[in-house]
Amino acid sequence: ASFLLLCFRNSLVAPLIFGLLLQPPLTQLSIVTQPNIVLLMADDLGIGDIGCYGNDTIRTPNIDRLAKEGVKLTQHIAAAPLCTPSRAAFLTGRYPLRSGMDAINNYRVIFWNAGSGGLPQNETTFAKILQQQGYSTALIGKWHQGVNCESRNDHCHHPLNHGFDYFYGMPFTLISDCQPTETPEMDRVFRKKLWLYTQMIGLVTLTAALGRLTGLISVHWKTLTCLAGFSLLFFISWFSSYGFVQYWNCIMMRNHEITEQPMVTDRTTPLILRESISFIERSKHKPFLLFLSFLHSHTPLLTTKKFLGRSHHGLYGDNVEEMDWMVGQVLDAIDKEGLKNTTLVYFASDHGGWLERQEGKRQLGGWNGIYRGGKAMGGWEGGIRVPGIFRWPGVLPAGTITDEPTSLMDIYPTVIHLAGGLLPQDRVIDGRDLMPLLRGTVEHSEHEFLFHYCGIHLHAVRWHQKDSGAIWKAHYMTPIFHPPGAGACYDRGFCPCFGEGVTHHDPPLLFDLLRDPSEAQPLSADTEPLFETIIRKIGRAIEEHRRTLTPVPEQLSLYNVVWKPWLQPCCGTFPFCWCDKEGEN
Repeated sequence: ASFLLLCFRNSLVAPLIFGLLLQPPLTQLSIVTQPNIVLLMADDLGIGDIGCYGNDTIRTPNIDRLAKEGVKLTQHIAAAPLCTPSRAAFLTGRYPLRSGMDAINNYRVIFWNAGSGGLPQNETTFAKILQQQGYSTALIGKWHQGVNCESRNDHCHHPLNHGFDYFYGMPFTLISDCQPTETPEMDRVFRKKLWLYTQMIGLVTLTAALGRLTGLISVHWKTLTCLAGFSLLFFISWFSSYGFVQYWNCIMMRNHEITEQPMVTDRTTPLILRESISFIERSKHKPFLLFLSFLHSHTPLLTTKKFLGRSHHGLYGDNVEEMDWMVGQVLDAIDKEGLKNTTLVYFASDHGGWLERQEGKRQLGGWNGIYRGGKAMGGWEGGIRVPGIFRWPGVLPAGTITDEPTSLMDIYPTVIHLAGGLLPQDRVIDGRDLMPLLRGTVEHSEHEFLFHYCGIHLHAVRWHQKDSGAIWKAHYMTPIFHPPGAGACYDRGFCPCFGEGVTHHDPPLLFDLLRDPSEAQPLSADTEPLFETIIRKIGRAIEEHRRTLTPVPEQLSLYNVVWKPWLQPCCGTFPFCWCDKEGEN
C-alpha cells in the first residue's frame, strides 16, 4: 500500500515540477508583455539637490521612495552639460555631435522657436520605435529640440514628427523672460551691448541734428535723414526679436496648436500635471510611453503659492519640493490605475545644476554635491553626473545601488529592448541596454569609455578599467574659473568650451574617480605608476572613437539659431501673435 501511495505521489509531483520548469520566470514574463514606460526628467537639477543623493534639507520623499523601491545609479552621466544637446542624446542614444546637435560656436542650445535648427528628421528617437511597436506615446513639458525648418507650419522638428502621438508643453525652454517680474535672462550680455550701440548711434544722430540746427556743424539734411534712418533700422533689427521674447519663445502648445502665447505662468504647473495624469488614465488599456519633461527646476523657478516659503533653500528649494510632489502625484496615478507592477519608472536630470545663476544674494541654481563644476561644463563631474533612478516592482531589485558608469544615452536601447523593438542598424548607437545591470545578472556596465564633450570640443574621457575596477578620467581642456578658485565662471554666467576661457592640458589632468570623486587631486607620473599607460590607452580610444564620426549638418550654426520671422509660431496673424485658449476653456 505504501508503495502504491508513493507511486501516486510521484505521479502528481513529477508533472508539477515539469510544468514549473517550463514556466518563464516573472521577470521574463513582465519583459515580454511590454511594460508601460514613464520617463521623468528634471531640468537643471543638481545631483546634490535630492534626499536619496545626500541632501538632508530639501524634502524629496517621493523621489526618495522611487530609489527605495528600485535601483539608484551613482555614476549616471549626461552626454552634454546643456539642455538641447543632452536631450538630443537622450532621445537618440547617440552623442549629440553625431546628429549635429552640439555647437561649433558659443550658441550651444536652440535660442528661438523661430530658429531653423533642431533634431534632424533622419534621427530615430526611442519614441518613434515604441510607436511602431504599438505604444501610445506622449511628451508633456519641455521639448527644446526645435520646431520648424522652412515655413511657419512645417513642424519638421516638432515632437509629433519624432514619434510622439501627443504633445502638450513648451516647444522651447523656460527662461526668466517668461516671467515679466524677473530680470531678462536670454542673451543678457549681448542684449546690453545692442542697447548700448543703439544709444550711441542715437546720440550721434541727435548731436549732428542739434549741430545743424545751431549752425555749429555743417551737415546736409540728407545725411541726417540717412543717419536717423540707420538708427531706426538698427533698433528695429534687434528689438523686433529681443524686445518680444515673451511672445516669441514663451508659448504653450497642444500638438500643433498654440494654446497660450505668451504662456500664463501661474497655471503652467497644474496644467502639465493634469495632462500627465490624464494621459495615464486614457492610455491604461495598452502599453504607453510617457515622457514627462519637467520645467522644474529651471529659472524663473515657477512655483505655485502652495509651495512658496516651504523649504530651507529659498525659491529654488521650494521649486524642487514642488517637483517632488508632482512626481508623487504621477506615481499615485500609476498606483490608482493598478499599473505599478507593469510600469518602469525612470527619474533623472538633463545635466548638472547651474552654479552661476544668481540674482543678488539669491542662489537660483542647483547644487552638485561633492562634485566639481556645474551646468555648461563638459568635463567636470558637477556638469554631467546626474541622478538616475529606476523602479519596476517584481523585476528590478528594490533598494539596490549601482556604482557602475552609465549614461542617459542608455535609456534608448533599454526601452527599445523592453518594447520588443530593434535598434537601427544604419548608425552608431552609443547607449547600452541597462536591464542586465539593473537586474543584477551582470556585474559591470558595458561602457569601457565615455567621451565628455563641451560643444564639439572633447574636454575629458572616462575609462572604466574592468579588470581592476578602477575608473580613470583624463581632462584635455578645462574652463578657467573666475574669480580664481571659485569653482565656476561667475564673470560670464556660463563657462565656455573653447578660446581664452579654457586651459589646454598636455599631458592631460588625470583623476582616479573612485578615490577622488571630487577631482581635487590630479595624478602625475610621479604619483601614479600607470600614468603613461593610462594616458596612452585613453589616447587610442579617442582615435578609435573619432573614426566613427561622420560630418553632418550643424543644427546649432549661427544661421540656424538666429530668429527668423517667417518661422515664428504664431497664434493669430504675424506679428500680432496672442491667444489664451486655456483661459477660454
